[in-house]
Amino acid sequence: MEKRYYRAKELAEYLGVSITTIWNYAKDGKITPKKLSAHATVFDIKEIDKLFDEVA
Repeated sequence: MEKRYYRAKELAEYLGVSITTIWNYAKDGKITPKKLSAHATVFDIKEIDKLFDEVA
């Protein structure tokens, strides 16, 4: 079963970009982070895939 939620580092590796780029995407509203706790933020991979499918 494929993971549904990725941490910023995992998402950066998945997309082939830097962690800074991931946080810039989030700051710019391109992707939506989900806060699990004060020290844990994840991103929904289905939302990310849908966004990048629309762009491609």
